[in-house]
Amino acid sequence: MAFSADELRVLRRALAVALHPAPLADADVHDCLRLAGSVDEAVREANRLRAFLLADLARYRTALPGSAPGYLELLQDALAAGYDPTPDDLAALRGLRALPVAAALLERCRRLAEHSVRARLAAVTPGPRTRLLALPGGRAAAAQDPKPRPQPKSEPAPARPQPKAPRPDRPIPTPGEVFPPRRKPLPPPAARAAG
Repeated sequence: MAFSADELRVLRRALAVALHPAPLADADVHDCLRLAGSVDEAVREANRLRAFLLADLARYRTALPGSAPGYLELLQDALAAGYDPTPDDLAALRGLRALPVAAALLERCRRLAEHSVRARLAAVTPGPRTRLLALPGGRAAAAQDPKPRPQPKSEPAPARPQPKAPRPDRPIPTPGEVFPPRRKPLPPPAARAAG
């Protein structure tokens, strides 16, 4: 985007006010608003041109191989404007790789597509885990302490009991023994007496 000399003067004043706040004259406020409107209009126009270029690119891609020269030229323009090639573009370029321009574009588009995929994956994957820090008084404190302190004598920890091995003389219970069958509930006493 290019600014005229007058627009640059307004932009410079607006930046100076942003850095050193001061009251603005009404004329300066109107100039800033006019500049903001011009920038917004330029952004809208750029978006319209981009949409037109991408629609044109899709039309030329569907007309391949007859439209190869026009497609390759439009693809170069789109890439220069920041376009990320799609799988359809890569497939079209593979079909045209006999042309030297298409082969070079295919290599460029492969690199761009790979970079785009890596950027999307980096945005999805979580960052590195935070490192755990040692609490005061642990090994880190002992390593930093210049004079060694005598360690208190501690009794040896009791031995952990070993898991018991199954006794060979005891049979393994059946599921029916572990989970006895449910018995039907008895009817209330009044229903039994009536029957």
